[in-house]
Amino acid sequence: MAGRGTPATALLAARGVEHQVHTYEHDPRAESYGLEAAEALGRAPEQVFKTLVADVDGVLAVGVVPVTGQLDLKALAAALGRKKAKLAAVAEAERATGYVTGGISPLGQRKRLPVVLDASALEHPTILCSAGRRGLEIELAAAELVRLVDARVAAIAG
Repeated sequence: MAGRGTPATALLAARGVEHQVHTYEHDPRAESYGLEAAEALGRAPEQVFKTLVADVDGVLAVGVVPVTGQLDLKALAAALGRKKAKLAAVAEAERATGYVTGGISPLGQRKRLPVVLDASALEHPTILCSAGRRGLEIELAAAELVRLVDARVAAIAG
């Protein structure tokens, strides 16, 4: 994996967390980064999760939901004990996380943001999420992701 590391993969290696890194050739014409990853890696889309950054009452936070669903902004706000949420501007999300859109990982972010993981993640032995670059996914147990980022688990997918 020389030259392929990201802050997310470095964090997993440093903490000794069991995981697998999967690569695929990203097609810039793909309409959905997450569905592209699921198809390219031959995985059920319900097992592949996307990372979305939201502005929750003026505080940036992360919602991690299956690529088959949408982030329920009201549920995200409630999970964080707040009232309102809206998706963050792309530039704001990229600046806060240190990753580009389509490659934002919940792990190894530049600024540690509160994370809420959709409860459906716990239904799978492992889940996949971005490793910090388009075409690069990490597979790990959802419980490990929760532990590493101190995530809350709630039904936040609509």
